Amino acid sequence: MINYKIVSKRIAIIISALIGLMAAVFIGLYFFNKNPKILQKSERTITIWQPRNVEEDMANSFIMPDVKYGYELLTQTQKYLGPQAENPKMRLSGNNLKCTSCHLDAGNRPGSGSWAGVTQRYPSFRGRSNAMGTIQDRINGCMERSMNGQKIDIDSREMRAMVAYMDWLSEGIPEDEVKKVSGYTKLDPPNTAVDLNKGQQIFTKHCIECHQEDGQGLKHEDFKDGYVYPPLWGDDTFNDGAGMHRVLTAAQFIKANMPYLLASREKPVLTDEEAYHVAGYINSFKRPEKANKEKDYPDLKLKPVSTPYGPWEDNFTAEQHKYGPFPPIIAYYKEKFDLKKSK
Repeated sequence: MINYKIVSKRIAIIISALIGLMAAVFIGLYFFNKNPKILQKSERTITIWQPRNVEEDMANSFIMPDVKYGYELLTQTQKYLGPQAENPKMRLSGNNLKCTSCHLDAGNRPGSGSWAGVTQRYPSFRGRSNAMGTIQDRINGCMERSMNGQKIDIDSREMRAMVAYMDWLSEGIPEDEVKKVSGYTKLDPPNTAVDLNKGQQIFTKHCIECHQEDGQGLKHEDFKDGYVYPPLWGDDTFNDGAGMHRVLTAAQFIKANMPYLLASREKPVLTDEEAYHVAGYINSFKRPEKANKEKDYPDLKLKPVSTPYGPWEDNFTAEQHKYGPFPPIIAYYKEKFDLKKSK
């Protein structure tokens, strides 16, 4: 027997639902007519990463204390960690260079070992130690070689601050951008040895205005501020275990950055050959000696071809490892070990 009460209730529910649906449609149409864009798909906003304006941000923005201290350490290294540090225990750097003598524009310049994104690349394998290394290891490598000094305690406030600054520079950088700004620049070495006479001529034409004829740079009037332009050889510069003492590494840096404020990674001033010869000239002079550098690169196959000190995994002369020509050495490692080398 049909229960008419139940049927009529169900019909009432269906009618109510239909009325509600129609009301929703009419309301939707009303608002759509008032604002047709309401149902249109919004366009995606693409934000292009831009390097920080470090000086402006430091002056006008709130900066975490660790980041600011890291900035000061890296841009005034001689004052906080060098021979001029007030606390003798903090005199860990052996020269009056600053980290930003090479890592230009406060470590933010592509083609000069930019720190933007650098902390994302570590831990990574390091051929010099034949082991995985941290960003702290990398910093200490610079301290012992480029700064001709001692390691910083990895748990110290100073180390934390340096890494914090590098992290701050790296905020928001996409992975593909890290590859663009890191390292130096590509250089094709000529199939000839460095010509020191050509190197001297190029140095005289392009370099002495800043670094002076004797290569000893230009000091600030108050030497507490270190150098305006750093010395390139002599007692107060990087030692012979530093990467910059390799002709090919130095040439890559020079090509992208020198003359300062005139050259860039995108628009170099010097040709590959000019950068090559002047790099050889700069590295023909005496500089501090790094102790125990013969222990570098336990796997000798991984040693850069322009490393000027032995031992090596080949029979090329020490002279050729220092001054080239390098293409035959590069070809040897490719043929024998299937290793592609660029420096």
